[in-house]
This record gives sequence, structure tokens and C-alpha cells, in this order.
Amino acid sequence: MFGLFFFILFTPGVSEFICTSSDLEMSYTFCDSTAHAFMFNLTPCSTMNKSVWKAALTWIPRSDIDFLKIVFDVWYDGAKALLWKELLCSGADDEYSVCGTLKGETLVSTFDIKGSRIKFPKGNYSVVVQGFSDDSENNMVMCLNFTMIVKQDAF
Repeated sequence: MFGLFFFILFTPGVSEFICTSSDLEMSYTFCDSTAHAFMFNLTPCSTMNKSVWKAALTWIPRSDIDFLKIVFDVWYDGAKALLWKELLCSGADDEYSVCGTLKGETLVSTFDIKGSRIKFPKGNYSVVVQGFSDDSENNMVMCLNFTMIVKQDAF
């Protein structure tokens, strides 16, 4: 089964249904109150038997991206399941294409998300993804709230 989810949002607070298949539904909102120029594609729209998802990102940041810390907060059926933090850009010897993007510049990037290590049990997931331009997590540059409904167990 081939699926695609795509979104572009310029207005905060708007919830969009972005993906549906026999085993998965996804929607999103921005969790801050500022408008964004952002687009994200992911294929396929499925959690079953997929080792790699293909992702494409287009984003126009509101500030220079010299430092970028990403925080993933995952909730499963109302219980906290995972908190993961990753420093993507430190300003020196950065390997990711987002690093060094200037305010107002269009960032276009493609990457793989390795899903084979993750078996999603049936249920409701909330994934909050925050990006910070400082290590103390005071200056948020992006915040997305994904809702994912897995309709059947993968095992």
C-alpha cells in the first residue's frame, strides 16, 4: 500500500488531517501561536512492514539556524512513552543540511526515517516535536504536535 502525507501551514492553531491508510491516521497542529512556512512529506502512510520512510522537508525559519536542539516528547494512550533530545547543530562541524540556514532562507531537505526498529502497538500517540536555538531550551523556533492513530498491531 502506498500512502503520502503532506502538509503546509501558514496559520497557527489549525488542525489538519494529513494521512490515512488501513493501519494509520495522522494529523497535526503547530503548538505555538506563530504562523509558519513549513511543508513535510512522508511516504508511505503505513506502519506495517516498512523499514524506511522517505521524508522531505521545506521550511523557512524565522531565525538563523546556527544552533538547533530537537526535543521529541511521545505519549502513548495518555502515558508518557519517550523523551528524546538531539543536538543537530552546534555551530561547528555540523553534518545536517538544516545547520547554517539563515532567517528567511528556504530550507529543502530529504532524509530517511528508519522505522524497522519501531513496532507501534495499536493505540493513540501524541508526538510533540520542539526545536530550540539554545541549549537551555528557552528560545523555541518550531513546535509541532502530531497525532497518530495506529489501527492494528504490527506484530
